[in-house]
Amino acid sequence: MTGVGPALDVGRAEGAAAALRTTSAVRERAQLLLRRAREDGSHWFGVDDDALQTAAGEVVDVTRARYPDLKIPYHSRWRHFEAGGVDRKTELDARLAALDAPGRARAMIDLAVVSVLLDAGAGPDWQYREAASGQPFTRSEGLGVASWHAFLGGLFSSDAAQPLQVDAAGLRGLDADRLAEAFQVGPSNPLVGLDGRVLLLRRLGDALAAQPDVFGPHGRPGGLFDLLVDPQGSAASTVAAHDILSQLLTSLSGIWPAGNAIGTEPLGDCWPHEAVAGPGLTRGWVPFHKLSQWLTYSLLEPFQWAGVQVVGLDALTGLPEYRNGGLLLDTGVLRLRDPAWAARSLAAGDELVVEWRALTVALLDELAPLVRARLGVDAREMPLACVLEGGTWAAGRALAQRTRGGLPPLSVVSDGTVF
Repeated sequence: MTGVGPALDVGRAEGAAAALRTTSAVRERAQLLLRRAREDGSHWFGVDDDALQTAAGEVVDVTRARYPDLKIPYHSRWRHFEAGGVDRKTELDARLAALDAPGRARAMIDLAVVSVLLDAGAGPDWQYREAASGQPFTRSEGLGVASWHAFLGGLFSSDAAQPLQVDAAGLRGLDADRLAEAFQVGPSNPLVGLDGRVLLLRRLGDALAAQPDVFGPHGRPGGLFDLLVDPQGSAASTVAAHDILSQLLTSLSGIWPAGNAIGTEPLGDCWPHEAVAGPGLTRGWVPFHKLSQWLTYSLLEPFQWAGVQVVGLDALTGLPEYRNGGLLLDTGVLRLRDPAWAARSLAAGDELVVEWRALTVALLDELAPLVRARLGVDAREMPLACVLEGGTWAAGRALAQRTRGGLPPLSVVSDGTVF
């Protein structure tokens, strides 16, 4: 397995888990399943390579409509914070103005971490109505705006005098009733996976408290800034995107409720597939780390706003979730062997879902250069983070809206931590 390094003993649980916490492993195993599907070896999917141009056309059309000047920001949680055309960040900047650049970065990392961990499928029946703007928001935008206001209101802080932070004690004290109130959840406004979200945040609190060397004495996610950046926070500081992801996976792998593990080593968003080869104890496992990668994308800007250069963005992969995966199904790039499977209720660990997500990762890598070519830009101008934003996620949502009223093409039961 390339990109793992000679020091990892994949015959032992710890080494195998570390090997699976790399985007090289994500890509290699996704590509293996794509090659197999192209050779007609998949039980679940067929692949139509000609339809990649159709998908590229959909992405290009949506990208030009959303960003006519092609000045495309990263695909990140900060885009959802802009929902409804409201400039919320200006208010946050004003409230953080007394802090230095690292202090502001810590607060923004705190916010991004909890908001991303709350960002899994909300379901079709939930909405959040913002008091200040009077606008209703649903799905990811609604979750983003709701978590923004929960953060500003101090929901995740244990210190009433310091509301604009997230700390271990604040998260460990969170319960479903308080989160439901903040997110306006009730019998007529149900949110899918509410209990799963609370469990995830409480587990995050436990992980933060257990690692003061990483997250500081109060257990703040923003401690990542101090861990990864020159303490002086100089403008010359750099950090690699994959180093952010690696630290997240190493520090927070135990928070995921999925229960996937090798021995006592938790794997998180990593699932079995019988067709996947690999050395040692990595055999049969397909890693994705979707929420961790989504979180990494969402931390790029807080680091950059603090004067830190983030390099190696394309080491991260595309995100294997139902908008990107739906784009490929709805444009015919992927075809279910049996269309009746679309009517089933599926679980995240079902082999069909694992393979759908793997094929999505591999095909997004192939789709990105087709999109860039049609737009007349190169990878430096439009890294994968911008192709996703332009982009594939929005095109997948638009196609779902046109064909199924916004519902995804496959129904995957969510616990609030994968989709």
